[in-house]
Amino acid sequence: MAAPRKVIILGAAGRDFHNFNVYFRDNPAYDVVAFTATQIPGIATRKYPASLAGKLYPDGIPIFPEEELPSLIKKFGAQTCVFSYSDVDYGYVGHRIALANSHGAEFLLLGAQETMLKAKVPVVAVCAVRTGSGKSQTSRRVAGILRAHGKKVVVVRHPMPYGDLASQAVERFATYEDLDKYETTIEEREEYEPHIDKGTVVYAGVDYEKILRQAEAEAEILLWDGGNNDTPFLKPDLHIVVADPLRPGHELSYYPGETNVRMADVIVINKVDTATPENIEIVKENIRSVNPDVVVVEAASPITPDDSVQIRGKKVLAIEDGPTLTHGGMEYGAAYIAAQRFGAAEIVSAVNYAVGSIKDTYKKYPNSRKILPAMGYGPKQIKELEETIDATPCDLVLSGTPIDLSRVLKTKKPVVHVRYELDEIGHPNLEDVLRDWELI
Repeated sequence: MAAPRKVIILGAAGRDFHNFNVYFRDNPAYDVVAFTATQIPGIATRKYPASLAGKLYPDGIPIFPEEELPSLIKKFGAQTCVFSYSDVDYGYVGHRIALANSHGAEFLLLGAQETMLKAKVPVVAVCAVRTGSGKSQTSRRVAGILRAHGKKVVVVRHPMPYGDLASQAVERFATYEDLDKYETTIEEREEYEPHIDKGTVVYAGVDYEKILRQAEAEAEILLWDGGNNDTPFLKPDLHIVVADPLRPGHELSYYPGETNVRMADVIVINKVDTATPENIEIVKENIRSVNPDVVVVEAASPITPDDSVQIRGKKVLAIEDGPTLTHGGMEYGAAYIAAQRFGAAEIVSAVNYAVGSIKDTYKKYPNSRKILPAMGYGPKQIKELEETIDATPCDLVLSGTPIDLSRVLKTKKPVVHVRYELDEIGHPNLEDVLRDWELI
């Protein structure tokens, strides 16, 4: 019998663990010798715990920074590198292929279909072409329609397990106390709180087979709420994908966003209220070129501040959803737009006042210099975010994150929150879609 093939899984604390669980765990044909980590601070140098890794890995599996990949291939004699994270352009993937191949390893991308789990109840999946396209408000809109029609909907969220992995195997969020119980990051709260506010239970974690079996037991319909531009972990009965005309062309040039476009039953072209007609048409043409039969829904994301009067004439620091500005590549978000629209005298940059990891974020993602990314992957980084805000000379903070940051941050500056929800334009709309798919 041939010796098991030695594998390194390249990841970012999400898709990598799922690919391992559904494809490599308990598979004697493979020996996963290491994970590598990128995109998310603080996840390298940890270990995928034995309690999750299965009987073939009694000591767990080490996690290293991705920069060490060449030496790891040599050290472990790795024969296969498995790329398992999302929201990267094709050039980025190509360079990793060349890196692995030049050091003697093959490069593998697992298929979307073979890593999907089958539920016992209908599944609606909401995915995107890029981080920051408007996936979260689309998920909230779909959940609201289903609830309005009397459906018991439970959300299963793409993983964000940045803490103790063994204790995060299955997480159920129904109250704010649950958010505190699992020591959730700002990024996690941005995704979970709006659902909890509406009375919708959210599941997340690491082991999605176990998560699925628990979630489907209390649901009539499961809503897969995707992360980045990743493909669904659950096999969808209806696959909705959100496209972003503020980044035209990205729907066919980012991995695995194009896969979502090609698989989609419905594509929501969001932000048509702020994009140019020319860019909207580019997105439509690109969609038609690879998925001519897809249903297209157009939508806006209207911005509503809690108190627009406070903004006028003030020096404003705009703080935005972190991933949208970092690996999502956007230069600004809802808070910046609201500051312009509602008469801020000046939008202040925090670049020269950033401390610690926030300063490092600006160096790594110079596109985000106009605003302040809401980075908060642990108590230390949250503290550095607070110090950055307090040091920045501004009259108020305008928050474009989906949560009440005052529950997490303690800043001396007044905070005004900006709300944005999906607003479909014309027909078909999402209610039409759900009715056509016989889900309501």
